[in-house]
Amino acid sequence: MSKKQLNDIPFSVLDLAPIVEGGSASESFNNSLDLAQHAEKWGFNRYWVAEHHNMPGIASSATSVVIGHIAGGTEKIRVGSGGIMLPNHPPLVIAEQFGTLASMYPGRIDLGLGRAPGTDHITSRALRREVLPNGENFPEQVDELRQYLDPSLSSQQHHVHAVPGEGLTIPIWLLGSSDFSARLAAELGLPFSFASHFAADNTLPALEAYRNNFQPSSILEEPYVMLGASVVLADTEERAQFLATSQQQQTLSLVRNNPGRLQPPVKDIKDLMSEYEWLALKDKLYSSFTGTPETVKDQLQQFQDKTQADEIIVTSQIFDHQERLRSYELLADMVKE
Repeated sequence: MSKKQLNDIPFSVLDLAPIVEGGSASESFNNSLDLAQHAEKWGFNRYWVAEHHNMPGIASSATSVVIGHIAGGTEKIRVGSGGIMLPNHPPLVIAEQFGTLASMYPGRIDLGLGRAPGTDHITSRALRREVLPNGENFPEQVDELRQYLDPSLSSQQHHVHAVPGEGLTIPIWLLGSSDFSARLAAELGLPFSFASHFAADNTLPALEAYRNNFQPSSILEEPYVMLGASVVLADTEERAQFLATSQQQQTLSLVRNNPGRLQPPVKDIKDLMSEYEWLALKDKLYSSFTGTPETVKDQLQQFQDKTQADEIIVTSQIFDHQERLRSYELLADMVKE
């Protein structure tokens, strides 16, 4: 496998639609659309939003609706889910929702599927879905969803039709933070996106499982991997490290099982936690790249050399919207150089 440089691969945006302290969901959606429009102008390949529930700092719970908002305000960038947490939904509903989106915005919609609920157990029950341990029925759900979009995949006559949806070509991706979905994506010959931005230790084993077991399909002849990375860029090292403390605080709140809104940056993140929590935080943020374009470019290239990703999707949890725009602009310029 020949090594790829950063400017050889596409870069994309993963937006967690952050609700900042003192802000609102309405402001979050306005900011997401503004970022998507800039990302399109700067040459990013796709713009994905993620499904989460019962998370005070994430506004994209109604993921399909947010995708429609983004796609309607842009012209050519691909828009999709990173991802839809399929255990929360009847596959027919997702086929219809994304069939609707693909009919409105032809050739621009991606359907990324995850097997985690994207929330806690109590909220899973509130969603009125029977969630099996570890997403045991996820392969069956994926199979059912694919058959609604393409009935030829089923050996039986379908009496239920996804309208709109049936017959449309909607790219399906499997998402994961372990090798479970990696192996399923390999078996089905589907593209695979791995959450390196919060599951760094599992990245290489999952990629090995996917690539070694990949079966060519009518969709893909060769494996295609997109990896998540957290990136915070600024014009100075000090400024970037300062801005990154908002993401660090958000991760700390998850470690403490007390999620909240995205907090303003602080001067010294260590003042907010114990030594044990600091070690846990560094472990979770292993695939985070913070600094100036000059320093981060080398780090990202090392990441690329190690993983040989076909695409990198970047999330940047930055409190100030203008600073978040600047970070993505610097990333786009860095990749082009």
